Amino acid sequence: MTTALISTPRLAITLGDPAGIGPEVILKALADPAIATICQPVVVGSRRLLAQTYQQLSGLGLPMRLANPDQLTILEVGDEAVAHIQPGVESAAGGAASFAYLETAIAQAVAGQVDGIVTGPISKAAWQSAGHHYPGQTELLAERSQSPRFGMLFVARSPHTGWTLRTLLATTHIPLAQVPHTLTPALMTQKLELLVDCLTAEFGLTTPRIAIAGLNPHSGEQGKLGPEEQAWLQPWLEQMRDRWPQVQLEGLTPPDTLWVKPGQAWFGGSAMVGQPADAYLALYHDQGLIPVKLMAFDRAVNTSIGLPFVRTSPDHGTAFDIAGRGMATASSMTAAIQLAIELCQGRLLRKSADSSAIFGKCG
Repeated sequence: MTTALISTPRLAITLGDPAGIGPEVILKALADPAIATICQPVVVGSRRLLAQTYQQLSGLGLPMRLANPDQLTILEVGDEAVAHIQPGVESAAGGAASFAYLETAIAQAVAGQVDGIVTGPISKAAWQSAGHHYPGQTELLAERSQSPRFGMLFVARSPHTGWTLRTLLATTHIPLAQVPHTLTPALMTQKLELLVDCLTAEFGLTTPRIAIAGLNPHSGEQGKLGPEEQAWLQPWLEQMRDRWPQVQLEGLTPPDTLWVKPGQAWFGGSAMVGQPADAYLALYHDQGLIPVKLMAFDRAVNTSIGLPFVRTSPDHGTAFDIAGRGMATASSMTAAIQLAIELCQGRLLRKSADSSAIFGKCG
């Protein structure tokens, strides 16, 4: 098998909620001819819906490039179910359809029919209305692929400086009041293991620098603003430094100053106060995602780490309010596809190298 063939991954791209902007940003992203030369995209969803979206957007008279659905490889799922779904209208039918798209893509990945999945945005409320009680797509991906260790890593490359931001969340979609009780040394260790493994294997960083946030304002200020840092987070961090001497673990950094260096590295134009880390470990959802979306709202990519296959997703929602109006920006979807390609290529090449090594020993 040639290297060129090995490094052309097969990607399942799900439409997400059919009433949202997923179909639009996918058609826009796949209009880039370069995408088709470096991957084999398979759109998972409704051909009818894609054709309707294509016709509607084409008729707006706006300057935009769209992939023609007739020229795409489409894995049909529930085509009849979307007949009465209205763009911009959240519904249980839309939730059922997007759930079915993801189920099909996961089955394809588990069976080895595709190398990775790029997911369009879904509505969690629509999933709930359809009877699917998952916090999000990540949890379904982990369950169906039998992956007990998983995490949400957000990746974005700055258009200003070329620097890459990587942010992992220790806890994800839970109420803020539950965060102190959910965080434990075991959970933190699991997330840090995932991050170290990902930085080493997926991004080729053999001696990464990781900045870890404190939980409380000023990282607790010696217990005056919260007990968690002194009680167990700082002792846990010292244990992790002993465990991974090759990894530079910084912290516990006060949450309000954690993002100063990343902001400077992202935007450039001012004197750097030290070098940014290779990755950041945030302890709860908004602590990590407010700065990520402030810097990279239209460029950030959510990648699920710890799965047996690659999964990426644009870091935005369904945007029902602009669905079908031609206003959606496809930059995050394009970035999600590009990152999936890069990660899949790395995995495929490593697999090929491992196979060559085994056959070499046999010979």
